[in-house]
Amino acid sequence: MSSAREEILGNIRRVLKDRPANLVQDSRKQVVPARGQLPHVDQIALFIKEIERVNATTARVGRLADVPEAIAAFLAANNLPSEVRTGRDQVMRVIPWSDHSAITVNQGVAQPTDQASVTSAFAGVAETGSLALISGPDSPTSLNYLPDNHIVVLRAGQIVGSYEEVWQQLREKMGEDWPRAVNWITGPSRTADIEQELLLGAHGPRRLHVVLVDEEAE
Repeated sequence: MSSAREEILGNIRRVLKDRPANLVQDSRKQVVPARGQLPHVDQIALFIKEIERVNATTARVGRLADVPEAIAAFLAANNLPSEVRTGRDQVMRVIPWSDHSAITVNQGVAQPTDQASVTSAFAGVAETGSLALISGPDSPTSLNYLPDNHIVVLRAGQIVGSYEEVWQQLREKMGEDWPRAVNWITGPSRTADIEQELLLGAHGPRRLHVVLVDEEAE
């Protein structure tokens, strides 16, 4: 074996020796940007500013009971059918869909014919206006990417300053039972590969709408 190759492999061994066996579970403190380290009311304002800056839209409501009306308004404003596809997670089950009979709610994995989906989020990140969504039997990842219009329900109390805080919350709440996927979403799908012209909806939803709920979880 050449000396150069042995030196490279030796360096790799030393680095790996110092790294934790499970990087996901590693909770060592990292440098966190000051941008999102604000009072919570200011984190909420920054989150809204940042997510709207990347072409998403927002609506703010007081209670989960107000979510169907906000969704109906979004569908009507964009000339969409009053029909959505949702998961079966706890938040989707708590929302009183039956109180707004004009909306047809279908549950389960997204279908090619679905024009709009509604999902909950695990957290929102103030510093970039990003959403963290976790996969599971009751929250299919297809809902995040297949329909052309993605509506996300997020409680204001779920907004944190940084990505690092989201990972820490996942470690605390999930323990060893981690989801198969953690999806980070910042605005609707976009690309500028063709002549540097920004196009929305190239690889996923072309509209992202966040319904921000002030009501705290029970």
